[in-house]
Amino acid sequence: MTKLIVGLGNPGNEHEADRHNAGFWFLDALAKQLNTRFETEKRFHGQVAKAKWEGEDLFLLKPSTYMNLSGQAVGTLCRFHKITPEAILVVQDELDLKPGTARIKLGGGTGGHNGLKDIQAHLGTPNYWRLRLGIGHPRNLAGDGRPMDVADYVLRRPQLAEQKLINISIDNGLKILPHFLKGDTQTAMMELHSKP
Repeated sequence: MTKLIVGLGNPGNEHEADRHNAGFWFLDALAKQLNTRFETEKRFHGQVAKAKWEGEDLFLLKPSTYMNLSGQAVGTLCRFHKITPEAILVVQDELDLKPGTARIKLGGGTGGHNGLKDIQAHLGTPNYWRLRLGIGHPRNLAGDGRPMDVADYVLRRPQLAEQKLINISIDNGLKILPHFLKGDTQTAMMELHSKP
């Protein structure tokens, strides 16, 4: 059973609306659903909320270490609460999926995502679950043909139409979460992946 859901993002008001903070947006929506609140926990390098799911403790974590050092928070909390990598779901923004699309998978590469790289380094394995929320890639932007720098792109606010699509993918992720949390990952994947 999943014991920890980590949302990836950057702390601070200046980053709140950035595409890179899609993981934080998901966790904020989930905490609201579960009627729990985040508290700053310095020992875990982030904001932590605790809820009960089917009688078991479920931790929600938003690292406050900035994206590239997310593993520090994840590793510390997992060691303290004895949470194994397979019991972790990391919610992240995904350049290779278009806005409105969400996919879930166990393990795999990092796709150049620095938050995932650091988590993998701290856990010593890529075998944790990821919920990938599509934010699109700057090479797909229409315009004068010049590509936008990826770092620039992820650290910017999505256009309104994109934001609406990202919100839909967050809702779709929340809808399949009950299946996922009780260990029915196949149903969760089928339902989520059948959405466009």
